[in-house]
Amino acid sequence: MKKFSAFALILALVVALSSPVFAWDVAKQKTLGQDKNKMTWYLLDYGKDENGTLYAVSRKYYTNPTVKNETIELLMSKFGLSPEVAGSLYFTEYGYEYTEDGKKFAMTYLRHYDMLGNEIHGTVYDGSTEANQKTFAPIPAGSTPAKGAAYAMGKTPAPDKPAAKRSSTVPTKRVVRPKKQ
Repeated sequence: MKKFSAFALILALVVALSSPVFAWDVAKQKTLGQDKNKMTWYLLDYGKDENGTLYAVSRKYYTNPTVKNETIELLMSKFGLSPEVAGSLYFTEYGYEYTEDGKKFAMTYLRHYDMLGNEIHGTVYDGSTEANQKTFAPIPAGSTPAKGAAYAMGKTPAPDKPAAKRSSTVPTKRVVRPKKQ
């Protein structure tokens, strides 16, 4: 029985590590933190592909239940997914392609996955249909595509600026206590 349990554990580990969820080079992975919607982002891969095109792959984990529910509703209404399938949403992966100068990007794919790394829905922007055209746009400063572009070009992205502390408009009173005699 112990041999069977050990074999099953090793087999499960091999399957898990060969899954697309775990197939990225750990040395390249970067934690990008949370966005304004409190969604957690990671950069999984970046660099130049075999054609010399700059690319990056990022992943967003649904750490905000409101945004997750909105995405589930979108998957059901736009793509006809059942509530069970759409409700299994755990993370979304984005593929980006950049212009040579790294100032514009296009999304190459968008895939939604469940907790086990099974794709529940995906769109590839390859120009096969009018809706699947790859469109280049300027990269918003500080965005996930901007951070991916910096790493793809061999640079470290500029750190996010912390929000400036707001000073109170209400003056504080200094309390003066009488001295003891």
